Amino acid sequence: MSGPRSGSEHRKPLLERLAALLLRVPEDREQLLGVLRQAHDRALLDAEALSMIEGVLQVAELAAGDIMVPRAQMDVIDIGQPLEAFLPKVIETAHSRFPVVEGDRDNVLGILHAKELLRLYLDERIDVRDLLRPAVFIPESKRLNVLLRDFRSNRSHLAIVVDEYGGTSGLITIEDVLEQIVGDIEDEFDFDEESDHIVAVEPSEHGPRFRVRAIAAIRQLNEAAGTALPEDEFDTVGGLVTDQFGRVPRRGEHVDIDGWRFEVLRADARQAQLLLVEKLPASPVGEPGAGAG
Repeated sequence: MSGPRSGSEHRKPLLERLAALLLRVPEDREQLLGVLRQAHDRALLDAEALSMIEGVLQVAELAAGDIMVPRAQMDVIDIGQPLEAFLPKVIETAHSRFPVVEGDRDNVLGILHAKELLRLYLDERIDVRDLLRPAVFIPESKRLNVLLRDFRSNRSHLAIVVDEYGGTSGLITIEDVLEQIVGDIEDEFDFDEESDHIVAVEPSEHGPRFRVRAIAAIRQLNEAAGTALPEDEFDTVGGLVTDQFGRVPRRGEHVDIDGWRFEVLRADARQAQLLLVEKLPASPVGEPGAGAG
């Protein structure tokens, strides 16, 4: 058992104590993360700081296509509709910006700021087209660190993600990117409704897929996905997944449970936050499922 730390060690500046840990130059990203986690274990970094550093490193590896809002889940305004038709959607979703399309989601005309709708009430002669701001289009492969820099330099907050053929794949906001670093950013319009905890996404060739918040009840996932996960030991999906790992899982890791894969999409140093749950292909008789990855 190690003895108490000396007073001189406590008085050393944080950067000096971290430098002592980094004297052996890490050879790759995993070694660097290992050193930083050692720093956390030795109380040189708190959990929040470690989580943010991990998020910064992760942002450099993720692309827009990894975290975008898929095309089918985009909230858009069709310019062919009258104000009375799309205004309820604007109020219900409470977004500050909306892609405006004409007939098809591949035909994005621009971005409408919700506050600009007030001008339509003041002057009915104003055409919605006159209120549109140019849309920013980016490829699915654009790295998040580059995108964040572009968002800041261009003072834009939303980009339309397009596929290799120029069709709309989805959208991404500056908030989506920042949440990879600092975790969920909730405002007064974000409600913790159970209906938002489990969202069906595009199925894979093997079956359904769901984006699941870690705080979702296991009971709720069983009902939505038809899983048969045990409900006696843990209440939440995150609790079950963490128990399978035997530790707090990290982003990008996965574990297979009862024929379903649980991949960690977002996590901090204390807990998993968001998971991708997908059906696995049926294993041949007698072949065990894979463990934690």
